[in-house]
Amino acid sequence: MKKLTIVSLMLLCSTFAFSQSFSIGPKAGINISNYTGGDIEADALVGYHLGAVINYGFGNVFSIQPEVLFSTQGAKVNNAGRKDDFKVNYVTVPVMLKFKTNGGFYVEVGPQVGFRTSSDLGDQSINNFAKNLDLSAGAGIGFQSKIGLGAGVRYIAGLSKVGDFTGQSFDPDFKNSVIQASIFWAIPFVK
Repeated sequence: MKKLTIVSLMLLCSTFAFSQSFSIGPKAGINISNYTGGDIEADALVGYHLGAVINYGFGNVFSIQPEVLFSTQGAKVNNAGRKDDFKVNYVTVPVMLKFKTNGGFYVEVGPQVGFRTSSDLGDQSINNFAKNLDLSAGAGIGFQSKIGLGAGVRYIAGLSKVGDFTGQSFDPDFKNSVIQASIFWAIPFVK
């Protein structure tokens, strides 16, 4: 019992001694988006994302980084012989688990939820093209300097269908697919 108490106290002390950091700042970049799955014929559409990041670090290697981003997504859809831009705007909330090296390079992985704010479709005969909620998973790589400036690339793979509509010339079972290239500045408040 005495050994268990000593081990517990040592673990508790090491938890408090474990360094923690906190930073917050802006993030912006470009999106290259398309649809995957289903039988929709589409080409990539270029858009953008901008918003803010909060990074809470546990030691020098691990951190959790929730973000709030306004993101334009969609595709150039081949619709009855012509290409229409199907643009859907989301407020996305990714929560990434980051693994960082001492040199500043990192890998990240985590879930993302997107809330549709608006859509702009070339074909106005389609109602309710995109659902209000989009679930995705993301993974990326990047570099972050000691003062918080960084750049990264992330792939976002849709887990839920874009919409639930019928009566169209294509199978509606397709999902969002987005490549994001970003710059950010996670300003350190607590080191």
